[in-house]
Amino acid sequence: MIDYYETKEHPITKKMVLEAYSKVKSNADSAGIDGQSLAEYSLNLKGNLYKLWNRMTSGSYFPSPVKEVKIPKSSGGTRSLGIPSVEDRIAQQVAKSYLEPMVENSFHPDSFGYRPGRNAHMALARTEMRCSNKYAWVVDLDIKGFFDNLNHDLLMKALQYYTKEKWILLYISRWLKAGIMREGILKERKIGTPQGGVISPLLANIFLHFAFDKWMEKYYPYIRFERYCDDIIVLAQSEKQALYIKDRIALRLKECKLELNESKTHIMYCRNEIHREKHEQVQFDFLGYTFRPRMCPTEKGIRLLFTACMSSKAKVSVLESIRQMNIKRLKVPIQELAKIINPKVRGWMNYYCKINKWTTTGLWWQLHLRIIRWIMKIRKMSKKEAIFFLKRIFKTNPLLFAHWQLQHP
Repeated sequence: MIDYYETKEHPITKKMVLEAYSKVKSNADSAGIDGQSLAEYSLNLKGNLYKLWNRMTSGSYFPSPVKEVKIPKSSGGTRSLGIPSVEDRIAQQVAKSYLEPMVENSFHPDSFGYRPGRNAHMALARTEMRCSNKYAWVVDLDIKGFFDNLNHDLLMKALQYYTKEKWILLYISRWLKAGIMREGILKERKIGTPQGGVISPLLANIFLHFAFDKWMEKYYPYIRFERYCDDIIVLAQSEKQALYIKDRIALRLKECKLELNESKTHIMYCRNEIHREKHEQVQFDFLGYTFRPRMCPTEKGIRLLFTACMSSKAKVSVLESIRQMNIKRLKVPIQELAKIINPKVRGWMNYYCKINKWTTTGLWWQLHLRIIRWIMKIRKMSKKEAIFFLKRIFKTNPLLFAHWQLQHP
């Protein structure tokens, strides 16, 4: 009989490890430095989980270096992700599941990123509401290389506020210090935590809770903000207040061993009805959406409001993903084509069509064109014939392609 609650020196049960594996499995990711996938790890699941539990409970668990992967940024350039091994992801999930309930209730109500029951759409809705009503000025903050420059000593001090549990502090310290494999060369890490780790978003929230949220709440409780991990929007009632709080935040970040990226931090006017002739109308991006003036229906009639829609950068990113699908080269029946395309399209629709979905119609027309070209190639049809063929498919099966809910052929 397996004792799922058996422990050794550290109070980690086999049940905790098994539940952590289940969560990691539901969020499958690429292999780490050892090249082992989740499928390969599962071939000897019982033995692998027992070995991990045995090492974690005895204090002999040491993480492997993380594998660096470069991914393109919507603003240009690349972002570095650190991919831990499968075993390290499971171990991090054990710690996260233990630590998260301790810290969650203390977090600020205007912090939305990577928290249970909260999401980006909530942050966007609150930003839209505040911009359209009380707050005329926005400070769009950019922290320079936040994940790369996060101070280990300050983070461990923040963790000790919540827990004195030795195994939590021990293993988080080891994860922070684990090296990173960059272009075949192992690099030591004295600052920062790699994006891509299971526990990294929670650690980021803990750090910024003390470095930013609690500080704002204590010294500037009358100034509102929305934070999604390290993406932060601060709202002010005047230009003078916006300039002042920006300078104060810059000083606070320096105290916490971080730096404000001045070239990417902007102050913008976002009031639409009062004194709008005195200020150039501007826009800003937040979480893949662009906030800008729009004529919107309200209870008092059509008014100019500062609202959100899918950003141009996000559209470029989605179009690039559509191009990378190479739809024209797929030699499959149209039903199989839909199965290939739909999962990604549903993801885009669920995120970008939540607010002002009609601003995304151009994307779906581009997808139509690629499907039409696919039909022309596969069925040897002219463009006109392919269009009529797709319309007949729509009449018989209007739910075949996910985007047909918004833009039918």
